[in-house]
Order: sequence, then C-alpha cells, then structure tokens
Amino acid sequence: MDAMIILCVILFWFTIVLMLSHQAAYMKQKRLLLDHVSEVTYTDAFGKKKIKKSKRASIIQKTLKYADEFSDLGERINFFSENEDVAVWLKKSGNVFQLSVAQFQGLKIFLMVAGFFASVLGFIIGLPFSQYGLIFLPLAGYFTPIIIVRAQAKQRQENLRLDLPDFLDTISTSLQAGVSLNQALKEVIRFFDGPLREEFSRFLYEIDLGVPRETAYRNLLDRNDNREFQSLIKGLIQGERLGVPIATTFKIQADALRQIREEQIKELAAKASPKVTLVTTFVVAPVSILMIAGLMVLNLIFGENSIFNILN
Repeated sequence: MDAMIILCVILFWFTIVLMLSHQAAYMKQKRLLLDHVSEVTYTDAFGKKKIKKSKRASIIQKTLKYADEFSDLGERINFFSENEDVAVWLKKSGNVFQLSVAQFQGLKIFLMVAGFFASVLGFIIGLPFSQYGLIFLPLAGYFTPIIIVRAQAKQRQENLRLDLPDFLDTISTSLQAGVSLNQALKEVIRFFDGPLREEFSRFLYEIDLGVPRETAYRNLLDRNDNREFQSLIKGLIQGERLGVPIATTFKIQADALRQIREEQIKELAAKASPKVTLVTTFVVAPVSILMIAGLMVLNLIFGENSIFNILN
C-alpha cells in the first residue's frame, strides 16, 4: 500500500508540472495572438497598450529627475557598467526613454539607495527575511537597470533578425520593378514595425539631411551588432563601391539569410534530441518502472495468487 501511495504522489506532481507547462504555453500563444489581432485591426486594445506604455514612460521620466542628482556619483561607481559599455547598450537597445549615459549611471545609484532605505524600513517593521534585504535589495537596485538595458538590446537585435528576410524580399521585388532604393525603403517600412522600421527611418532621415550614403550605412553598423543585419549593410556598401545592382544584392542577402535560418533550425533540432533523451531517461523511464513495480507488488499482495494465499 505504501508503494501505491508513493506512486500516486509521483504521478500527481508529474501531472501538475505538465499542466502548468501547457498552461504557460497556452497563455503565451494567446497573448501573441491578441497582440497580432490588435495590431492588424487597430482596435481599442492597441490604443490601451499605447496608453499603458506612455504611463510607464512618464514614471521613468519622473524617476530620472531624482536620478540626475546621483549622475556624478554613478559615473565614478561604475562596476560592471563602464561609460563606454553603457553608451553601446543604450544605442543597441534603441534607447526608448532617451537616457543619457549620465542619467543611466545616476539611475542605478538612485535605485540602490532606494533599495537600501526600503530594506531598512522592512527591517524596522520586522518583515520576514528583512535582514537579507539589507544586502540583496541595494544590489538588486544597482543591477536592475544594467540587466534590463542589456536584455532590451539583445531582444531588439533578435527582432531585427526575424523581420529581415521578409523585408529583403519585399525590397528586392520593389527594386526589380524599377523603384529607387530610397523610395522603396519609404514605401516598405510602413508595413513593418519595431527596430527594422526605426533603423531605416533614421537612415532615410540622415540621407535627407545630406549625410553621405556610406556614412549613413556606417551609422547603421554602429547601432546594431546583429550578424545578419551587418552582413546586409556591408554587402550594400561593397555593392555600391563595385557597381553591383542593388536589387541583386538584396536578393542574394535574402537567400543567404533564409539558408542561415534553416541551418540554425537544424542545429536547434539536433540539440533538442539529447534533451529529450535526458527527460526520457530520468523522468519517463523511472515513472514507468515504478508503475510496473507497483502493479507487481499489488498483485503479489492482493491478487488471486498472492503470497498470503500461498502461505495459507
């Protein structure tokens, strides 16, 4: 009977974990679907999203007023956040809140001080584990801006990579129809959102201001470190120097990106096989063995040919 109870407990927790994982996947897909519908149909949900974002921006701007007072101290206390590194992170993340390097350095010091006072207040009140908060809350306040900005930069470069093949195909089709590059970019970027639209909108703005085309290309390279995007811009620079048709350059880059993505998918699939084997070995197989052993034990105890019947 004890083996049956243990088996039931193991199966219960296994089904709970499985249910939670499926629930998380369902909620993620539902959120992505609602975001897609709101963007396509321009419903009120999209408007609410904009309002929520603007409120968040206003909170950040109010916080920055206090962070400016700590900017000088933050530039001196720059552990894991050198000024040069911060400038690169802000540039590659898109710098949504228009932070300067000094403001960023002051923000992390302000949050560290705020975390310290919050931990002291919790210690005075007597909250549980408040003694640990005296250490972890100031550290969390210091490192939170660094982690967020670096994560935003990484996510922005990933979004840039995902939209690039479709963007290149569309541009290539427009160029083959006889449209100039600038006009094709102006028309195509209207149908894209995110970092790709931001980067090429800024590129066109620089061209309109009289910035040389190669310099504008170099600025694109400085603001983004995505390998596929850099390959495209370098190909455009090389094609302009050698006189290669731009439409051909876009077509070649689109085919190359799709081939790279196919290879990446194959690589991920190859890496998934050992993980599946690991789960099967340490989760599925032990549970199956326990179920079979439990049935055998129950049959020996309560079955028609049980040990007790044989002894009697």
